[in-house]
Amino acid sequence: MTSISLLHALFVFFFLIATSLTESSRKELRSKQETALQMLEHSIHYSNRINPSRVVQISWQPRVFLYKGFLSDKECDYLVSLAYAVKEKSSGNGGFSEGVETFLDIEDDILARIEERLSLWAFLPKEYSKPLQVMHYGPEPNGRNLDYFTNKTQLELSGPLMATIVLYLSNAATQGGQILFPESVPRSSSWSSCSNSSNILQPVKGNAILFFSLHPSASPDKNSFHARCPVLEGNMWSAIKYFYAKPISSGEVSAISDGGECTDEDDNCPAWAAMGECQRNPVFMIGSPDYYGTCRKSCNAC
Repeated sequence: MTSISLLHALFVFFFLIATSLTESSRKELRSKQETALQMLEHSIHYSNRINPSRVVQISWQPRVFLYKGFLSDKECDYLVSLAYAVKEKSSGNGGFSEGVETFLDIEDDILARIEERLSLWAFLPKEYSKPLQVMHYGPEPNGRNLDYFTNKTQLELSGPLMATIVLYLSNAATQGGQILFPESVPRSSSWSSCSNSSNILQPVKGNAILFFSLHPSASPDKNSFHARCPVLEGNMWSAIKYFYAKPISSGEVSAISDGGECTDEDDNCPAWAAMGECQRNPVFMIGSPDYYGTCRKSCNAC
């Protein structure tokens, strides 16, 4: 067992027994955790370079790209350890329930460098994204595809989703959990079916998948509809990065400041909004970085 794997195992052990310890023991445990984290930080090689030779273009409709080895094993283990630490600090319990997400909304040098690398790869500013979100999945029932997003309401409130990056933090022994794009053009059975073992998008520790929900013109890409196959064996750890069409402020899309009042540009905006056009045609109705938006008031976007 490598030193990094041993450190990770110690983290898991510490958090599992934390709830049964006295306050003095818990303080001692936290001290040991902080020491282990410091050791881990010094062992990670920092790099913000993007290596194009590791990037594979999977599809143009939708635009999907695979980066092989985006994260090192040490970086993967470090993000999982951070998730444990954040959860323990917020709830006093370091255990993870299956399917529960943890946002890494903290100041951390290694995390900041990873976030910067994600922005460089996607060519999107960090200000347009939310903090990295770590997910843990255990074995799930077979026979059905799962909605990849665990919190649709949160995504809808944050405005048009531009791109998503999925980082796999667990090893390749996990069966299932791969992303599907059933509306891809042309359709490929090799990565649109859970039953196909040759799916190139199967979870591999350290790999990253980038796909766009909007066309370069900022119009929605209907081919980007995606799902997740159930995890059939083992545990799957992943981290997700969401990039939006507008800057994020305090977890929400910040309104464009033009010094004026929040208004509609067309008298038909209230009727269009009532018909659901804010959701069906968000670029025209709400706007994008290159387009102000015709019905921002009726869509409650300002």
